[in-house]
Amino acid sequence: MAQPATDKAADIDGVKGTATIPLLRTENLVLHYRTERGAVRAVDGIDLTLAAGEAMVILGESGCGKSSLTKALLRMLPRNVAAFSGSVWFEGRDIMTLDEETFRREVRWVGISMVMQAAMNALNPVVRVGDQVAEPLRVHRGWSRARALEKAAETFALVGLPADFLTRYPFEMSGGMRQRAVLAMALVTDPRLVILDEPTSALDVLTQANIMNVLKRIKAELGTSFILITHDVATSSELANRVALMYGGQLVEVADAAHFFRTPSHPYSELLMASVPRLRDTHEPVHIPGQPPNLLDLPAGCRFADRCPKRFARCAEPPPQTFDAAGNMSRCWLADPAHGSGAR
Repeated sequence: MAQPATDKAADIDGVKGTATIPLLRTENLVLHYRTERGAVRAVDGIDLTLAAGEAMVILGESGCGKSSLTKALLRMLPRNVAAFSGSVWFEGRDIMTLDEETFRREVRWVGISMVMQAAMNALNPVVRVGDQVAEPLRVHRGWSRARALEKAAETFALVGLPADFLTRYPFEMSGGMRQRAVLAMALVTDPRLVILDEPTSALDVLTQANIMNVLKRIKAELGTSFILITHDVATSSELANRVALMYGGQLVEVADAAHFFRTPSHPYSELLMASVPRLRDTHEPVHIPGQPPNLLDLPAGCRFADRCPKRFARCAEPPPQTFDAAGNMSRCWLADPAHGSGAR
């Protein structure tokens, strides 16, 4: 029996050593934007690992860098890039070393696809939906229109749309149907990883639940991996295997979903979970004080310190290290094993 590929440098769930090569791994990923006032440090040294068949939810307040992270992974970069560096390993290959044409041909939308924020409004209103869903196959695989439309019909069935919707225009579909069509467009090339940027933010609660059920079924049936970018804690809990919490351009906690939603480690995680209303909880939701940091002028020490109820002298500087505990990561001096022994 063939043995699974291994990589001694791989780091899955925080456990270093020989391990199955992860589907996606980033090391010190950086994406800064150039502005007249200075550099916006939107993605500022991101290290994350995603296993095949896993769903990771990236949570965080607006402006923390979540959408910029997706742009960095897919190289969908604006013109005002000030810095773009680091390593992005996909299926054991550092795709940051690929030239743009190779990346477009072999990675973007073929290996990694994306459902963009407000994507249901991005469909071309004067082109039939079927042709738009089939387009990635024609562009990236060189398929004929007839063959691509046949595959599009199969993908429509996968996301719960009738085949006759292929001939409709976007304005003839509801918001939930358009969202399913955009999801079909991301799935039609059979990518290993699909990134979803706020896929349910403009939908009513019932439609949100239906879309999440579709994603769970696709994950179970096809083994597709997902990165879900959102600020909606309740929705994210439906799909997540692991949760990564982003703040000020950095990841401050990465944990198993069950651990994160029940016993978060980082003070920001604790406040975020306490701010979520619960159906069977008599406690009032907690307000998170203050504002997120300005990505143009980040503090020297912990980026959450000004809002943190647990801050102490060590939080001012230097910046906190990343500490591991049972596969869960926390960027906080409180997670330092020495802290419990009285170190300051």
